[in-house]
Amino acid sequence: MSAATAPPRVLTVAGSDSGGGAGIQADLKTMLALGVHGMSVITAVTAQNSLGVQGYWELPAQAVRAQFRSVVDDIGVQAVKTGMLASIELVETVSELLAGVDAPVVVDPVGVSKHGDALLAAEAVATVRERLLPVATLATPNLHEVAQLTGITVVEEREMRPAAEALLALGPRWVLVKGGHLAGEAADLLVGADGSEHWFRSARYDNRHTHGTGCTLASAIASELAKGQDMPSAVAAAKEYVTGAIRAGFALGEGIGPVDHAWRQRQPQH
Repeated sequence: MSAATAPPRVLTVAGSDSGGGAGIQADLKTMLALGVHGMSVITAVTAQNSLGVQGYWELPAQAVRAQFRSVVDDIGVQAVKTGMLASIELVETVSELLAGVDAPVVVDPVGVSKHGDALLAAEAVATVRERLLPVATLATPNLHEVAQLTGITVVEEREMRPAAEALLALGPRWVLVKGGHLAGEAADLLVGADGSEHWFRSARYDNRHTHGTGCTLASAIASELAKGQDMPSAVAAAKEYVTGAIRAGFALGEGIGPVDHAWRQRQPQH
């Protein structure tokens, strides 16, 4: 019997979430749910649970570089997603590695956790702006990260387009501004360097268990890109997956529970 053909391969470069709701754990669960083979380069180890992040420890740049080269040089990648990079040195190292990759790169410019805990050193924000965003095919900032990277505070929907333009000026080919923190329905805006604009809207669910939403969305987009979708189609498919995962989010521990990465598998089969 011949070996099965390998599915598309997606690499996450991110931190580990010991609680399993965000970080590489969320990324790998998302990739499995969406039918691609997930691989990981761990940049930092966090001690975190439903109540917050109690501490994090960065890996040496040498360890990050070795993991990346090991996977990319032997197995290859059809897409890469980045998450928590923590420090100037790791942002610089990862930016340099990504510059040599011939595959879409989805950058989730993680600054703070759902609980408000800092996951990126303040002094590393400029490095993300100057080194990481220029190698991104797509950047997926939430409104806190938009403010951190551009100085623009978005308080209503019509301000999302100027914010996206400011981010595009930093070098990515596409920007997805996530409007989840605004009132009303959940609206995200995708803008391309060519000026194209796509809005993605979904109902807002009254469910506080949303830990891992950003990681999950970025990984879902990377997975869809690896499968050959164009950017607007990849974002639409990823948004549909994440919306279902938020709707099915469950309580875990004493605080904020995770989205349900396996919501489609858990649905009753008809």
